[in-house]
Amino acid sequence: NISSLSCSGSRSSKTFKPKKNIPEGSHQYELLKHAEATLGSGNLRMAVMLPEGEDLNEWVAVNTVDFFNQINMLYGTITDFCTEESCPVMSAGPKYEYHWADGTNIKKPIKCSAPKYIDYLMTWVQDQLDDETLFPSKIGVPFPKNFMSVAKTILKRLFRVYAHIYHQHFDPVIQLQEEAHLNTSFKHFIFFVQEFNLIDRRELAPLQELIEKLTSKDR
Repeated sequence: NISSLSCSGSRSSKTFKPKKNIPEGSHQYELLKHAEATLGSGNLRMAVMLPEGEDLNEWVAVNTVDFFNQINMLYGTITDFCTEESCPVMSAGPKYEYHWADGTNIKKPIKCSAPKYIDYLMTWVQDQLDDETLFPSKIGVPFPKNFMSVAKTILKRLFRVYAHIYHQHFDPVIQLQEEAHLNTSFKHFIFFVQEFNLIDRRELAPLQELIEKLTSKDR
């Protein structure tokens, strides 16, 4: 599954998991196009705001799918560097270690390597995005009452992949000239979760300094 990186022209890269497509012609596709157009203006604070008259759930859904695809691609570029040997635990620096549990198949958190953790995490996110009762793609099908809490959990977990890449694999990111792409993607992600208060501050602690640096220019 080869897809080109939007931020770096025609260069193609493997994705870690299959890309999640939003059906063309759907309202969500229009929203995605709107998001891409406002992102092109370079003002990320404006780009994340809920477009007038739009449904918050739908806006969060479209952007969550988009972030999944972005992280999928970014992690896909560095999978060769993230191995059982290099990353025996899933961490974001020495102070933060993550153990995996999804509440259904794995109820008690397990300690596992970063590649294994990220595989569990991305597969779990994919399952949520593919669930039509959670992420309805058909027009007029309402979002479930628990949608926001599911979206928050997805975004909280996706953040951990960014945190792992920044803390453990920033050198290869620089070697691959992906740094600008990673920073833009992460900045967009942070502005989005800040705008709608989607991730608890405590969860963002591993990248707090970076978040302050990236967002201070755009107050």
